[in-house]
Amino acid sequence: MAAAFKPLMPLDEAWSRLHAAVVEHLGPTPRSTDVVDSFDALGRVLAEDLVSKVDVPPLDNSAMDGYAVRAADLPLAGQADVEVAVASLPQGQRIAAGQVGAMLKPGTCALIFTGAPVPEGADAVVMQEHTGVDAATGAVHFKEAIQVGQNIRRRGEDIAKGQTVLYAGVRLTPAGLGVAASVGAASLTVFRRPKVGVLTTGNELVMPGEPLPPGAIYNSNRHTLRGLVQATGAQACDLGVVPDDLAATRAALRAAAEQHDLIITSGGVSVGEEDHLRNAVLAEGGLDFWALAIKPGKPFVFGWIHRADGSRALYMGLPGNPVASFMTFLLLVRPVLGLLAGEGWHLPRSASLVADFSWPKPDKRREFLRARLDAQGRVVLHPHQGSGVLSAAAWAEGVVDLPSGTIVRPGDAVNFISMAELVQPSLSARQP
Repeated sequence: MAAAFKPLMPLDEAWSRLHAAVVEHLGPTPRSTDVVDSFDALGRVLAEDLVSKVDVPPLDNSAMDGYAVRAADLPLAGQADVEVAVASLPQGQRIAAGQVGAMLKPGTCALIFTGAPVPEGADAVVMQEHTGVDAATGAVHFKEAIQVGQNIRRRGEDIAKGQTVLYAGVRLTPAGLGVAASVGAASLTVFRRPKVGVLTTGNELVMPGEPLPPGAIYNSNRHTLRGLVQATGAQACDLGVVPDDLAATRAALRAAAEQHDLIITSGGVSVGEEDHLRNAVLAEGGLDFWALAIKPGKPFVFGWIHRADGSRALYMGLPGNPVASFMTFLLLVRPVLGLLAGEGWHLPRSASLVADFSWPKPDKRREFLRARLDAQGRVVLHPHQGSGVLSAAAWAEGVVDLPSGTIVRPGDAVNFISMAELVQPSLSARQP
């Protein structure tokens, strides 16, 4: 009697099990950290809160080129739409960025440039375009009403001394590096990047640039998966191609486990005679074999490989079809890398948008359709949704997350997840 197949596992359940398993794997031991120059910390995950030791800006400064004044010295300034000079003051000093001027004498103004400290006694800056200068006397004429505090950036307006400006677990972006620099942080403590070994399997695979014999295909997954690992900020280690042989597969997994936090493979995780990865993982460690209720990406393996010292490396086996491999990485490997990197468990956030397509024949599985937005901001699909059509993934700006059994008509609302969100989920989407 044939063995009964286990039902396909819903993606939400797979996420829950993955999260629990990786948290247990990491345990309470603090993660390793590095101290890096803040100039070179792009993409790293901050391991400690960054608290500012200074006010930003450190002094009141001018928001634009113009004239620093005492508002009380211009009591006759008229309405802003008056196009004639209504008051004038002599220029007493000139203050460039990086200079500290003298106290502003009553009845005078100071020429000031953007970013320069506002002199003591001044309480407003008038933009240069709203003034005129008398060629004969040098007096400055003011053509607008004056408001106390106008065009002045106050000390600590951006960041106050003692304020936490970046929190542990945040991935450092260009803006984040600018914030760190603005508070004087020359170095930052960051988590060590997870080390990911990428293995591809298949006797039919040939590297680009080599002759393509009959029956062979170029190895696109090797490039795609390495690029995806790098895009998440993890350290990608290409481990080459493993032939369709059980002994060779076991040896490759053993070697990879000694040097990597996570091993990912593509292909060989189904149940065919030439699919050896599942048996190799069982022999070298253990696994949960998940047949996932998603399309593309049903075949998927999560488990571990034993190391010589008794510890474990995590293992995730992806399908061999290029789009299925691509999507299971984004949906399943990416959240795991977030935990390993110290940034927490992130799931991608979707937006509700209007469909400009029909999907009349739904699947029993949850589907992820390659899509982009048209000029009106409506969602359109790539015409070829097969799991082997990698060009559709390159064309797509995101995917439609379609619940099982869902029919779509033009004008319906659909859940759209951008590719940027899949690669680097928003902080607001962080899960506990």
